[in-house]
Amino acid sequence: MTKVLIPYDFSDQANFALNFAIKIAETMDNIHIEVLHVMEIPNSTSFTTMGGGEQFPDIENQVFFVELMEHRKEQIAKLKEKHSGKPYSFDAKIKLGNAFQGISESINEESPDLVIMGSKGVSGMEEVLIGSNTEKVVRTASCPVVTVKSETDPKDIHKIVFASDFSNESAEVAARIKRLKHILQAQLYLVYINTPGNFETSRESIQRIKDFASNHGIEDAKAEIYNSRSEESGILEFADDINADLIAMTTHGRTGFLHLVMGSITEDVVNHAKRPVWTLKVE
Repeated sequence: MTKVLIPYDFSDQANFALNFAIKIAETMDNIHIEVLHVMEIPNSTSFTTMGGGEQFPDIENQVFFVELMEHRKEQIAKLKEKHSGKPYSFDAKIKLGNAFQGISESINEESPDLVIMGSKGVSGMEEVLIGSNTEKVVRTASCPVVTVKSETDPKDIHKIVFASDFSNESAEVAARIKRLKHILQAQLYLVYINTPGNFETSRESIQRIKDFASNHGIEDAKAEIYNSRSEESGILEFADDINADLIAMTTHGRTGFLHLVMGSITEDVVNHAKRPVWTLKVE
């Protein structure tokens, strides 16, 4: 059985993710969808749910939390009822704690095959200082993560851009990209972004892309070189230019000081892309 985890905060973006998962499940056999809502326990100064928040005096804070918890339980029950008796199996639950930690724990405990998350993206100082729960999950999840920002039907995904330097991609990455292409029945574009700071000849780049495809049995893929000022802008520009429907990338999942110093092209693309982004953390 293929397990799909949907972190869910009842926002429009969360519904985009859930609808995306359901549309995939309706076209495939043996799919289990798990919806997870994480509620943060209030303290004496603040209360948040999935990262948002308002200030409350302590007593009002506690009362508000209890009332909201009951409301969320009713919403979860209605979700489960709505999706009972479908071709896919469905469950939904509430977990108490920090949103990112709760999602990470569920990924580690339940070993889903895929996480699908809604995202608004972040920018400016918020992006520099804290990022988003989606960005953190992309950086740390042990399975592929798809982020969506608008209503998307998988049947409308006809062009996939897989951006890489194609020098160290593993057989596992190649196998997952092939499966993604097969499930969505989409045209695959293998693109290398050529930048001034890391310039190489088109002959070198094309040969490495062709070797990657040949070594891993990837057929009917288009090899592309795209020149841009940076990797991030090049990926987004190329996807715009060919009117791609989904971007696929790997991330090295750097954390702590190394992440602050080096950042992540993948997370930048997730934050700024208009289209869905498929990501996989690699060692």
